[in-house]
Amino acid sequence: MPDTNAPATAAGAKPGRGGAGTAPVTEARTDERRFRVYTFAVLTLGLVAAFAVGTWLPFHGSAKLWWIGPVLALAFLLAEQLGINVDVRSGISWTISFTEIPLVIGFFVAPFEVVLAAHLVAGIGTLLARKVAGRVLYNAGAFLLEITGAFAVAGLVKQALGSETMPWVAALAGTLTAPLVSTLLALAAVRVLRRRMRVSTAIRLTGRILVVGFVNASVGLSGYLVISSTPKAWPLVLAVFLGLTALYWAYSDLLREQRDMEALSDVSLMVARSGQQAAARPAGRADELVGGTDLREWATIAERIKDQLAAGRVVLRLRLESTDAMRVVVAGDELPVPDPVADDPLLRLPGAHVRHFRITEANPDVRSALLDRGAQEALVVPLRTGNQLLGVVEAHDRLSRWRGFGKYDVQLLGTMASHLATSLDNRRLLATLRHDAYHDPLTGHLNRPGFQQIAKEPLRDSADAVVLRIDLDVFSTVSDALGYSWADRMVNAAGRRIRDALGPDVPLARLEGASFAALLVGCKPEHAHAAAERLRSQLSAPYPVDRLSVEANAMIGYAATTSGETGEQVDVDGLLQRADVAVRAARGGEEVRGYAPSMGQIFLRRFQLVTQFRQSLEDGHVSVHYQPKISLPNRQVQGVEALVRWVHPEFGRLGPDEFVPAIEAAGLIGVLTSFVLEESLKRVRKWLDEGLRISAAVNLSVRNLADEEFPAKVQRELERFAIPPELLTFELTESGVMSDPQKALPILRELHSLGIELAVDDFGTGYSSLAYLRQLPVDQVKIDKSFVLGMGTDLGDLAVVRSIVELGHSLGLTVVAEGVEEDVARDQLEAMGCDVAQGYLISRPLPEDRLEAWLQARTARSPGRHSETVLTLLT
Repeated sequence: MPDTNAPATAAGAKPGRGGAGTAPVTEARTDERRFRVYTFAVLTLGLVAAFAVGTWLPFHGSAKLWWIGPVLALAFLLAEQLGINVDVRSGISWTISFTEIPLVIGFFVAPFEVVLAAHLVAGIGTLLARKVAGRVLYNAGAFLLEITGAFAVAGLVKQALGSETMPWVAALAGTLTAPLVSTLLALAAVRVLRRRMRVSTAIRLTGRILVVGFVNASVGLSGYLVISSTPKAWPLVLAVFLGLTALYWAYSDLLREQRDMEALSDVSLMVARSGQQAAARPAGRADELVGGTDLREWATIAERIKDQLAAGRVVLRLRLESTDAMRVVVAGDELPVPDPVADDPLLRLPGAHVRHFRITEANPDVRSALLDRGAQEALVVPLRTGNQLLGVVEAHDRLSRWRGFGKYDVQLLGTMASHLATSLDNRRLLATLRHDAYHDPLTGHLNRPGFQQIAKEPLRDSADAVVLRIDLDVFSTVSDALGYSWADRMVNAAGRRIRDALGPDVPLARLEGASFAALLVGCKPEHAHAAAERLRSQLSAPYPVDRLSVEANAMIGYAATTSGETGEQVDVDGLLQRADVAVRAARGGEEVRGYAPSMGQIFLRRFQLVTQFRQSLEDGHVSVHYQPKISLPNRQVQGVEALVRWVHPEFGRLGPDEFVPAIEAAGLIGVLTSFVLEESLKRVRKWLDEGLRISAAVNLSVRNLADEEFPAKVQRELERFAIPPELLTFELTESGVMSDPQKALPILRELHSLGIELAVDDFGTGYSSLAYLRQLPVDQVKIDKSFVLGMGTDLGDLAVVRSIVELGHSLGLTVVAEGVEEDVARDQLEAMGCDVAQGYLISRPLPEDRLEAWLQARTARSPGRHSETVLTLLT
């Protein structure tokens, strides 16, 4: 019979259920339907067989049957209560009892109908007393088949022997038929319920049941025959029966210990396996990111505890933190009152040991708690780690009501509870680790891995979703000015503002610094821009941080799930990458930008340039061009400016404005500067070998000015090529120097002390402050070409150029004008007193071989003041 601790029949064996919570709900319902059909078949067959055997066997009534019937029923009932449960690994249990003894005696003292009625009354009454009412029909059918099978076999043997009275052989054969029928029905029930059991296990168990049945039947038969022939020998028979009972009882204790050990092992394995699965399972929802209790896993554990304790109900109340509400798992009968009162005494027990409460012995508070649970007795044990209560285990009403819970039950539950408490403590630690792994410690919002986990399921289920990337552009400014603690306060304030604007259900993550990401599910791409604009306007309001009000500007980039060129679905990593591309594009002017495929191509191209730069240097695709500079008014070639060029195998000819910023951002500008410097010094060395003193100007990056080893590297290169320092000029921008003057100025002073010329490039477009210019150890100023190009038509540009020339000369600096493309501009610059001119009027930037050809064709050689050759531009 599929229920735990099912009562034994005359056959002595019934199947029982264990661990039903592991099967899916649909499979459980299918099994239940299959078992109902099986129950109907067993009951129908039992009724037909009982009617057939009752018609075949004659009924001999007498007055003695009025007391023999109740005595037999009492004997069957007593035999049921002395049963021994045997569990097997398939989750099915058998109850071995002494029902063979009253059955074998019944063959001699009562007709078939009386024995059948006595057995039915005892078996069904025991089921009802143990509250196993769900399988009454199946057991009734099994009882019918056991007794009818036993009397049918006994009757056939009796006829075969030609005896008028019941021979002992026939009674013994009939009695052994009952456990055989019961076992066959139980094995069939195992198949119907689709439980696994090896054939060898079934054969071994059937053999044991038949052996026990044979011993019981032999004892009962021997005792009846002895007493019937020698009535005064009943004390001897009683002694034998008591001895056999003691042996069985000792055997029962051994089996109980074995079953307790197996149950403890099962629970430990379930707990360990559940913890491993919880640790390995990827989180898909926000509540799973903290490793919360999965009630389905704990329902299996509660069912196993219930089966082993033969309890009517087991209740697990669990939580991971003291501030959490208790989550309830019930195995068995439902709780009449699911939520206990706040001061429930069973939930406020100190310590961590098992308490045994009976309603007849409890104080009024405990009695009221038991009545609220609909229980007559209960085992209760708190689950604790340190001083924190993690849960409570309750076992209500043992099915063997006349006996109740015993010391073995208390010991077993206490040991199981310690395992459960350890598991919950480990889950609590796991929950902390998972929370820390998926959440930002500063804001409490998700971090990047947590956002990726949470966004997977909504992106899979929704066709319309948008990922927002939000950047606040004052984080570094606040941290530099006020310290990181103030910047953290601002980030916290921004996170709260985003959460308030988007609502509590929107996945929100802090990625890094003052950058956040949010997922808008169900937002169509055409509505995304308006949503981003509303959010940006709320975020751009001043932030009250302590007593300050910090102005902040927010930039938002967004990407929709179908924002690709082909409209394909994009995963969360792709959306984050696209939103990041969009927000970087927003730094160019617009404060809200949606991702467009062209943006991705631009950044992909920049990525390819950065990754292929070193190889291009080795392959000779990167070269140096030189643009001549002439002195005014004598038209002598004073020097050249080294300008880098890149002929890419895929993208073709690239200008410096396209690839230098990407290389600088990637930290490769030092490699580029070293390459240009080496090539320029080689060129200067060749000119020196020809007797020409032509200087070379190399552009510096702000990153070069942050390298403390840079002056030493330059000095080594000058010594390597034996170049006089005055023939090397470094050009730098005002903004580059003044972005971090504390680092740049010492390096510039060290370079200047080596004798290297320093020039301020693009003068007039940066700080353009006389105070800053006086701080810089420079020798030249270069007028930005934007002013030179416009000086012929714009009086304002002309005035700027004149003022720069006068300012430079007043400070003792050489003034260089770049962007000279017309004779008028050259003549005006010469009239103003400008020292050097550079531009397309003179020459475009030329590769080394074409520069040599230009010098040969466009200049005239003449001796200089120091025996060097001077090149003069031909008019």
